[in-house]
Amino acid sequence: MTTTSVDATGRVSGGAAGPSPAAPGPDRRRRRKPPGTPQTWTAIGFAAPLLAYLAVFYAYPLWRNIELSVHDYTVRAFVLGNPEFSGFEKYAEVFASDSFGTALLNTALFTVVSIAFQYAIGLALAVFFRANFRLSGVLRALFLVPWLLPLIVSASTWAWMLNSENGIVNSVIEAFGGEQINWLTSPDTALTSVIIANIWLGIPFNLVILYSGLQQIPSEMYEAASLDGASARQQFWRITVPLLRPVSAITLLLGFIYTLKVVDVVWIMTTGGPGDSSLTLAVWSYREAFGTGQPDFSPAAAIGNLLIVIALVFGFLHLRMQRGWEKS
Repeated sequence: MTTTSVDATGRVSGGAAGPSPAAPGPDRRRRRKPPGTPQTWTAIGFAAPLLAYLAVFYAYPLWRNIELSVHDYTVRAFVLGNPEFSGFEKYAEVFASDSFGTALLNTALFTVVSIAFQYAIGLALAVFFRANFRLSGVLRALFLVPWLLPLIVSASTWAWMLNSENGIVNSVIEAFGGEQINWLTSPDTALTSVIIANIWLGIPFNLVILYSGLQQIPSEMYEAASLDGASARQQFWRITVPLLRPVSAITLLLGFIYTLKVVDVVWIMTTGGPGDSSLTLAVWSYREAFGTGQPDFSPAAAIGNLLIVIALVFGFLHLRMQRGWEKS
């Protein structure tokens, strides 16, 4: 396309028309919101209570526990506020103590055996109650009683039941011709006694969580498997177990963390004795800080930090396993 023009002398000139300049358009780049917008303050307002809660009830106690473990805190140091810095000396004392190996082994046995039986019995009961029948709701409510009772009541009840002289367990054993067993006062049976009591206390938790997970599995899958000729055992291992794996993982993790820090049941029943036969790391920490004799808060804090590290390790392992399951 050409254009012509006439100048002041009457000459005509022509030429190709160039592209017309683009009209200025709106800026389509995304504009960042200023930091003081109402949306930002709203988000901060909603997050503030949670952050304050975490800071007061998690961050500060953790920092305080670390600070206790690296200083020589005694009763006098607590009153005067001038503890001496000891570094990792208290940790070295804990690892070198004669009670460390026993407490670590007892903690492993107490935790693993308790979780294994709690999960197995809880899963069996959850599968049993999955088939709705008359009075199933009443029976499920009765199984929750151990979970609802105060731990001091449950532990005291088990201590009475396992009493050597007038406990109901020994009365039943002797009625069938057995011999009296010193459940709580013998080094051979003290740890077994507290494990039995802890299993009984943890079954309702596993039952509730696993039963909720079973409700999320469609019943059509079991019906289709039955039509294909799958037995009840095959349905359990091929349908229930794989689909219940995420719920089982979080149940085992929470059970591990809870069992790792159990103090009240063991302390009420045996106080970690006789000797160190039922001593766990959590009970050892409590005994150092609040047990008989002069309290020693620094070793107690060091043992508590060791428990925190163990729980964190298993928590990270759970997260890694969960990511692997999501990718598969």
